[in-house]
Amino acid sequence: MIQSMTGYGKAVATFRDKKINVEIKSLNSKTLDLSTRIAPLYREKEMEMRQMVSKALIRGKVDFNVWIEKEAGVDATPINGALLENYCKQIKEISAKTGIPEPADWYATLLRMPDVLTKTEVEVLSDEEWEVVCSAVAQALDNIVAFRKQEGAALQKMFTEKVNNIAALLDSIEPFEKSRVEKIRSRIIEGLKTIPEVDYDKNRLEQELIYYIEKLDISEEKQRLANHLKYFRESMDEPAGQGKKLGFIAQEMGREINTTGSKSNNAEMQNIVVKMKDELEQIKEQVLNAL
Repeated sequence: MIQSMTGYGKAVATFRDKKINVEIKSLNSKTLDLSTRIAPLYREKEMEMRQMVSKALIRGKVDFNVWIEKEAGVDATPINGALLENYCKQIKEISAKTGIPEPADWYATLLRMPDVLTKTEVEVLSDEEWEVVCSAVAQALDNIVAFRKQEGAALQKMFTEKVNNIAALLDSIEPFEKSRVEKIRSRIIEGLKTIPEVDYDKNRLEQELIYYIEKLDISEEKQRLANHLKYFRESMDEPAGQGKKLGFIAQEMGREINTTGSKSNNAEMQNIVVKMKDELEQIKEQVLNAL
C-alpha cells in the first residue's frame, strides 16, 4: 500500500523529574534528508536515533527533535555556600587591614564572585534513561508512520480514480478511431476529384492510403498505455516505497498519451487526449509525495 511522505508524530515520556519530548515532521524529498535537534544529554546516542529514523521512514525531508522539560526549581543552579562564606571572611579581613568599608549589600557582592553560582555537576545518561528515550522515539516513529499510511490511503484513492478515468477515456477513443479511417479515405478521394483531368492508379492509391493510415494507427500506443495503467494499479498494492516507481510509470503513460495525440488527426480524439493529459498531470503532481 502507498504511504505519503508527509507526516507528523510526537511522543512524550517521563523519567524521574524529566519530561522527554520527541517530535518528528516529514515532507516529500527525493532522498532521506534528515535534520536533528537533540538535547545535549542525548547527543551521544544521535547515530542510533538516526538509524531508527532512517529505517522507519526511508525517504523524505525529516525534522527530528528531542528536548527535555524539567519541573520548576529542579534545575536551579546551587549556591556554593562554603565558597561564599570564604569570600565573606576574606573581604572582612581586607576591610579591617585597609580601612575600606565593607559592602552595603553583601549578597549582591558575594553572588557576583567567581564560581559562587557555578554548576559543577555533570549529568550522565544512564542505560535506564536511554531505554525511556528509545521507547519514546519508537512511539513517535509509529505515530508518524500511521499518519503517513492515512495520507497514503487518500493518495491511493485519488490515483485509482485518475487511472480509471484515463482507462475510460482510452476506451472512448475507439468509435472515433474506426470512423477516422473512412473519413481520411473519403477526404483524399474527394480531394482528387476536385482536380480536373487527373488520372490515378486506384491500386497505387489504395497502397498509399494503407501506408498513410498505418502511420496514424494507435493500436500499439493504446495497448502500451493499457499495460502501464495495469502496472500502475499493481504497483500501488505492493509494499510501501514504490513512489519513484509510480513516477516512472506515469512518465511512460505520458509518452503514450502524447504519441496518441500526435497521431490522432481527429478533433474528437484530440479532445479526449487533452482530458487524459489533465488526469495524468494530477497524478504526476501527487506522485511526488508518495513514499
